[in-house]
Amino acid sequence: MKKFTILLFCFLSPLSFADCPDVLEHEIRILGSTETTNLCEYKDKVILAVNVASQCGYAYQYEALQNLYAEHKDSNFVVLGFPSGDFFQEFDEEEKVKDFCKTTYGVDFPMFKRSHVTNGGKFGLRKYKANSFFASLIEETGSQPAWNFNKYLISKDGSVKYFNQDVEPDSQELVGEILAMISK
Repeated sequence: MKKFTILLFCFLSPLSFADCPDVLEHEIRILGSTETTNLCEYKDKVILAVNVASQCGYAYQYEALQNLYAEHKDSNFVVLGFPSGDFFQEFDEEEKVKDFCKTTYGVDFPMFKRSHVTNGGKFGLRKYKANSFFASLIEETGSQPAWNFNKYLISKDGSVKYFNQDVEPDSQELVGEILAMISK
């Protein structure tokens, strides 16, 4: 019976992600953990993916992001945070990032490993590439983060809209888009 259950799980697991939009087909490590999650886990939600940095002047946006998440998480909405040092404003140690977010802003939305979110930094001069998820977002929108706290709003069907760091998480523009996507 145990073998049958394992075989059934192995067979059905890929099917559970079968209708997952391509942009979400990424396995990403959870911040401060060895565990990973497939972003297809969020396929039935409206997603706001944000490149974040604890030591950035825009870090105050964590508060509005957390409030947005708390207010709409029961309506199939989620904020996903992606810490990055691409603009030299994030702690090197993931535990420091995790502690800062939790103690300073009460963040409890999903946060993922510290990684690159640009292709070579703001001017493309460095030799690294964006993590696979952000590479997909960049390809989909034609816009890579110009700074920290850039936002990618992903609909349930996988279409993506880009918002730069100057668009506040609680702005009418962004909240209106989120609510329109939730209601579809």
